[in-house]
Amino acid sequence: STRRALRKRGITFTSPEKKDHTAHRLRKGHRGGRPPVFDAEAYKGRNVVERCFNRLKQFRALATRYTKRAAYYRTELTLAAIMLWLRDSPDTA
Repeated sequence: STRRALRKRGITFTSPEKKDHTAHRLRKGHRGGRPPVFDAEAYKGRNVVERCFNRLKQFRALATRYTKRAAYYRTELTLAAIMLWLRDSPDTA
């Protein structure tokens, strides 16, 4: 249903097909349809972005959207990104 909703909006879904979905589609035979297209390179980029969001959510104020003004929120986001960048910088090791 998620893939169908995204297709209606013209959005390409870049996620691998689950094994149980593959088995169910194959059990249905010719009525199962064709397998969804999966672009591994696009998925790698998506994975990097999702991991970045997860790391940013470690900052409590960002995760809870504590500040109400957009400018303050953007400032917190920028500071969190800088802190992550400096923390993982190979030059500081």
